[in-house]
Amino acid sequence: MDLDLIRNFSIIAHIDHGKSTLSDRVLEITGAVDSREMRSQYLDSMDLERERGITIKAQNVRVPWNGYTFHLIDTPGHVDFGYEVSRSLAACEGVVLVVDAAQGIEAQTLANCYLALENDMEIVAALNKIDLPAADPDRYASEIETILGIPAEAIIRMSAKTGEGVPDLLDAIIEQIPPPTGDADAPLQGLIFDSQFDQYRGVVSSVRIMNGRLESGSKLEFMQTRANHEAIEVGVRQPEPTPVDALGPGEVGYLIAGIKDVGDARSGETVTTASGGAIKMLPGYRDPKPMVFSGLFPIDGDDFELLRESLDRLKLNDASITYIPESSGALGFGFRCGFLGLLHMEIVKERLEREFGLALIATAPSVEYQLTRTDGSHELIDNPADLPEAQKIETIEEPYFKLSIITPTEYTGPLMELCQSRRGEMKRMEYLSPERMELVYEVPLAEVVVDFFDQMKSRTKGYASLDYELDGYRPSNLVKVDLLLNGQPADAFSTIVHRDSAYQYGSRMCEKLKELIPRQMFDVPIQAAIGGKIIARETVKARRKDVTAKCYGGDITRKRKLLEKQKEGKKKMKSIGRVEVPGDVFIKALKLDD
Repeated sequence: MDLDLIRNFSIIAHIDHGKSTLSDRVLEITGAVDSREMRSQYLDSMDLERERGITIKAQNVRVPWNGYTFHLIDTPGHVDFGYEVSRSLAACEGVVLVVDAAQGIEAQTLANCYLALENDMEIVAALNKIDLPAADPDRYASEIETILGIPAEAIIRMSAKTGEGVPDLLDAIIEQIPPPTGDADAPLQGLIFDSQFDQYRGVVSSVRIMNGRLESGSKLEFMQTRANHEAIEVGVRQPEPTPVDALGPGEVGYLIAGIKDVGDARSGETVTTASGGAIKMLPGYRDPKPMVFSGLFPIDGDDFELLRESLDRLKLNDASITYIPESSGALGFGFRCGFLGLLHMEIVKERLEREFGLALIATAPSVEYQLTRTDGSHELIDNPADLPEAQKIETIEEPYFKLSIITPTEYTGPLMELCQSRRGEMKRMEYLSPERMELVYEVPLAEVVVDFFDQMKSRTKGYASLDYELDGYRPSNLVKVDLLLNGQPADAFSTIVHRDSAYQYGSRMCEKLKELIPRQMFDVPIQAAIGGKIIARETVKARRKDVTAKCYGGDITRKRKLLEKQKEGKKKMKSIGRVEVPGDVFIKALKLDD
């Protein structure tokens, strides 16, 4: 295929600014999908994506337009899936930046735009939703010009819903985004930018050819793992998978090579021919750094091996998960998993349950702390159960986030109050226009991780948007709060918190567990402790039988004797009895929204 007739681009935007709707219109206008088969969110293949109305996985498709071939990649908008966006950009020469004409630039718009600029991408800007009554394209076009430096007259005005202006956008892509470069006669170099596991065909990899030709039936080498496989099928998504004889330089398609071991086709892998192949690997990707850690345990202990296998297969499709085995006294065997954020954690748990039929319990999310012991050694702690006693700790440092919040000016007060209540420190405050401003705060990650996003949305009626990046570690006055049931530590509820909020956390968890733990045959004390010091306590009262029911009238000493005898029995039971905690108590007690 002539390289000058190919255009590779990603669609990037903030959440809900219309990426998936624009992809639908492009498929319809270019005739890639018959109008009878058209449905909304056509490229979002997961049930989870349709239910939530968000894109979780980047999807690629090939469409024709005026004699040109477009390879389009629809990317997620949520900040937790930013890694998907960065991987997609490696397969493109340009991006279409979509901005809502009724809301203007949001935090993720800026983050994704800077990501594209770092990768030297051509940017085609488009104002979407001009059909809305609240749309103000002129105002937001000048805002884009002021903040991003893209001339207002070069910005395409369109409505992805009605299709108005979409053909103009496709023409602008041809004019502004450069064609790919590559040498068809050079040794094969193909970049795998995504993979998924198919039960019947093994690993299906999305691949972008940089140089050479990938031919069906050829013997291939995967350069990082040094594994050799045969290309059983090479094809393109139009959007249905369509086999082709070969993919040339600049083309994007899929590769099936009968790979059963998921470790052989990781994202960022370079594919070349087994004989006379390339010597140099493509740069690949930086591994994403997990921000939030949580334990995942199967409710049925026999499912541990299935959970291991499921995580292996899911990691192929979502390279940003990390996991190592761990065991818990309360929950048995499971894995300590690292995620990019809370939404990511929720989605991964739900995908494991849906796609692999598992029933899971997730422990309270925590972050990674840097610990210096009194003997001078350093270590990273992501599980509160691994924290040593206080006397062995010299310092604990916690990760900080740099938060960028874009908000209408009338919500500045509530947002500043929220950030300060989370130990935040203001760094910058800047007006983007008379009605909108950007607040930049440095906040401990542990304070952001649970419900910061929800609180921000509720205080600003949904108008504020958030972007974040890691901003190093700083020493803090942190303590480990343990929860004891009948004197025994329940490690699933242990957490590391700032000393100022330890009492609040301890008393809240004690109250919650008192409601959730069923009454036993003996009193169950629930205590929150820092080291050996109890800071809060509640008691689940024992079930009692009315042993004095048979006494009527007569001497009080007979009743006392019966009650004392019952008390002795309860005492004995308490010393040997185990507190029975139903599995759903862990789930309810650790509900993130409380």
